[in-house]
Amino acid sequence: MGALESTESTTTRKPAGHLAPASFMWSHIARLAPQGLPRIPRALRGVYRSSLALKLGRLGGKMAFVAGAGIAAVGALGMTNGAQAEKKWPIMTRAEISKHKSKEAGVWVTYKEGVYDITEFVAQHPGGESRIMLAAGGAIDPFWSLYQQHLVENVLEILKQYRIGTLSAEEAAETADSSDPYSTDPKRHPALIVHKEKPFNAGTPPQLIPDNFTTPQELWYKRHHHPVPVVDPQTFRLKVEADSGVKGIRELDLSLDTLRKFPKHTVTTTLQCAGNRRAELNALGEKTQGLCWTTGAVSTATWGGVRLRDVLKAAGMDFESPSAKHIWFIGLDPPYDASIPIKKAIDKYGDVLLAYEMNGKDLPRDHGYPVRAIVPGHVAARQVKWVHKVVASQEESHSGWQRGVQYKGFSANIKSFKGVDPSKVASVQELPVQSAICDPPTNSTVSLDEGEVKVRGWAWSGGGRGIVRVDVTADEGKSWTTANLRKLKQEEGREWAWTLWEADLPIPAKDSFQICARAVDTSYNSQPGDVGPLWNLRGILNNSWHKITVKVDKD
Repeated sequence: MGALESTESTTTRKPAGHLAPASFMWSHIARLAPQGLPRIPRALRGVYRSSLALKLGRLGGKMAFVAGAGIAAVGALGMTNGAQAEKKWPIMTRAEISKHKSKEAGVWVTYKEGVYDITEFVAQHPGGESRIMLAAGGAIDPFWSLYQQHLVENVLEILKQYRIGTLSAEEAAETADSSDPYSTDPKRHPALIVHKEKPFNAGTPPQLIPDNFTTPQELWYKRHHHPVPVVDPQTFRLKVEADSGVKGIRELDLSLDTLRKFPKHTVTTTLQCAGNRRAELNALGEKTQGLCWTTGAVSTATWGGVRLRDVLKAAGMDFESPSAKHIWFIGLDPPYDASIPIKKAIDKYGDVLLAYEMNGKDLPRDHGYPVRAIVPGHVAARQVKWVHKVVASQEESHSGWQRGVQYKGFSANIKSFKGVDPSKVASVQELPVQSAICDPPTNSTVSLDEGEVKVRGWAWSGGGRGIVRVDVTADEGKSWTTANLRKLKQEEGREWAWTLWEADLPIPAKDSFQICARAVDTSYNSQPGDVGPLWNLRGILNNSWHKITVKVDKD
């Protein structure tokens, strides 16, 4: 993994002043909490009274993204002198709590067995309403497990001020339903934006993406077609074989321990679903096929495993003149499988892995435990999870996800697949240049008094093409600001990981305005401005300028 680099644009505006990091604010509140807080400290009044608090939350992103940070501040703002008397709390169910996730219905959260009402604080949350609302109607425990600075005595004491009930004890032990094939699926983080429960498909909350260069495992987007397999690592075997017509390949039957004896290789790469940003195509009026992904079907990790090239070499493949044209990956969730061209599979610079680690730990079940394919620079659909068989073939995989219409780009004039021969259309492999705005969220509100809004997002291009520039505009392209970039130092042609970016834009004196972003890659491919011509029935490959609307508070 290379070192992180930053590039600072000479055209990007700088914040007018300096704000203390969010970590300082939380520690300040924690110090004051034991003494009791009859009123807000003078030094913090302006922060909470104005929308400057939103900027503070963004600048302290890693501290403020978690909903629990808001809970800590809630306690500080509402705390009164004297200890809270012990009382018997009413018993509440998760179903009841889940109904309270809006300002109108009230915003409730749970921590362990306690239930807390945080409605009054939501608008004042330093990280913005959208972040604290990620926990609304559910538990803050998963957020605090990621950001454990909240697990201190003072914060826990503050939280008690907002308790309204106790979670039903019967719900503490949930049993699996043996009649449900999805009953053994792993637990998922409540912050994920769920598009379908069974099979589970959920995106990373966009506003959380820029907080971490490598996405925390809990927040990785999930794209499943079937139940998550339950695999015994002791009996697991990875088979390598060839179909008829491919010469020189001997069959291999590898245990997980044997696979780990191959030289280990690591690579940091971004995976993106071809349907990312499908929602914008649907918004044109004609519905597409597939889940309505926004901008969260993308994540980045450092993967560890063995090079596919090394395994194929052990099976006897001749790299100088291979008779195979494609390599299939067959998963333990039939009938899903996919293939990649042999050129990518055996390229010593292609970094294709049979991975068994993700961010330094064993693969999570949701991401392919115990072995998955990692094909840097290619669409995520080819990076098969739970791989148990690798096949050298002269043909593409026969799977519908390879040869069918699912991952093929069709013209906007195709309104039905009746009579369409998908074999005449190339399968998607490398993806085009792409970017998205993560913060501020669309339809959020900024204060005109702030003067500027900090815009953050990500950019990426397939095929190992890096990002050379991201341009951002707040006046529909009349003027552009070049964003500051944060990226890994990766070799030219092997820039597999995304680039995170940020820019400060002036806030216009109008009721609302549009922010647009476009990225340019190392081949100087640029995102097209108009989404209309990109519409296609499958709703994939939308890489138009990303646009959001922001409201302005002039008071």
